[in-house]
Amino acid sequence: MSLSEDVPRSGGVEERYDIVALAASAGGITALSRVLGELPVGFPVPVLVVQHLDPRHATVIADVLGRRTKLRVKLAESEEHIQPGTIYVAPPNLHLLVDSAGMLTLTNTELVHFVRPSADLLFESVAGAYGPRAIACVLTGTGRDGAMGVGAVKSRGGTVIVQDPTSADFAGMPDAAVATGPADFVLPLSEIGALIRDLVGVGAR
Repeated sequence: MSLSEDVPRSGGVEERYDIVALAASAGGITALSRVLGELPVGFPVPVLVVQHLDPRHATVIADVLGRRTKLRVKLAESEEHIQPGTIYVAPPNLHLLVDSAGMLTLTNTELVHFVRPSADLLFESVAGAYGPRAIACVLTGTGRDGAMGVGAVKSRGGTVIVQDPTSADFAGMPDAAVATGPADFVLPLSEIGALIRDLVGVGAR
């Protein structure tokens, strides 16, 4: 499957987005590095990331991703206001949420589909806060995390991108997201960064 070319877009080239949310699990560091590495200096919206991590160990994910993208990368903090051109990564074992004022919340509430942080919870909060101004993207991973959340994003008029399961190191999360039906674009990993740039309206540099 390539992309859903027949999905109607209400705003055409005038569509504006205010946030991008990405989710990944197994194989995700490589996939996130590839996508985030395509985003240019001056990227005009914030990026929120859920990557399933082992909660038993301190994480260096912000440092790893920071070496592969031109944008600032940091672990998200509670009561932090998101800024354009910054990538906020959910810390291990904490759910990441955002509200309509752009304030982040971290919670240690119960696991969702056996994981915390949960892509479903992030996507649902993004859908509620940003509606049609949100982009949600599901990348490689095992399990079903993100499948319900992309449905919430789509129901509020947002745009959903899913990595083509055949190009994913682990097809579980992409397969589950595609099966729910809301994907606007199902693309190989190599094309996702450029699509996000195009949707947000920025060039490669």
